[in-house]
Amino acid sequence: MTHPPLGEMLVTLRDTTPLVHCMTNYVAMNSTANLLLATGASPAMLHAPEEVAEFTAIAGALSINIGTLSTPWAESMQLAARTAKETGTPWVLDPVAVGATAFRQQVCTALLAHRPNVIRANASEVMALTGLASQGRGVDATTTTEDAAQAAIKLAQQQCCIVAMTGETDFITNGTHHYRLTGGHALMPRVTTLGCGLSALVAGFLAANQANPLSATLAALACFSIAGSRAGQQASGPGSFQVALLDALYALTPDDLSSLSQLETLHAV
Repeated sequence: MTHPPLGEMLVTLRDTTPLVHCMTNYVAMNSTANLLLATGASPAMLHAPEEVAEFTAIAGALSINIGTLSTPWAESMQLAARTAKETGTPWVLDPVAVGATAFRQQVCTALLAHRPNVIRANASEVMALTGLASQGRGVDATTTTEDAAQAAIKLAQQQCCIVAMTGETDFITNGTHHYRLTGGHALMPRVTTLGCGLSALVAGFLAANQANPLSATLAALACFSIAGSRAGQQASGPGSFQVALLDALYALTPDDLSSLSQLETLHAV
């Protein structure tokens, strides 16, 4: 399968400055907004049931993150996801700690009925979504992406979507075509909400590149990987890393994305 150069995905993002409707958690709102702005997208954080459907219909993409879940938020998420499906607005599901409680499982099951374009999750969350045994603790992954690759493929096939499973190594699949992405830095798990921000960034790339959702997803993850690697070279700890990551995302060029991405096409899994 041939994909446009990943750098072209970044050019389109910055040329169009897509509006991303982020229904994310309390912890992630500020950092996610800054991450999107640094890369070139335009964030909006709305949760009220009185307006989420209306806003989803005018947004370029929707990102739903269930991190600090509550019943009112779950209802708003259902409204937004239903609207996205009806209007053809691309949307991303981040099923934070879905295996931890029955409530999270119920909410994600209902959201999956609205067919997300991309599921961005760690290995434990992917295993939980496919109904497999998972020992996930909170938002941390206790299963590697290699262990969960078959589950990711199964989930992508079941949902007719892209599964972007992230961790020390990323595994991306649409159920037929599979990719491995390496890079990033060891400090990334030491900074909270980076995964939440990445899900929103995937939504931004989807909004700007709707004709190429798989390439858009790969480009978003490659941006994070390259920027994380660069930030880690400058940072002395988690605090300086977070600032350096924003600067690195802002400074990324299309050539960086096309030439430095450590992306591997997998012919067998």
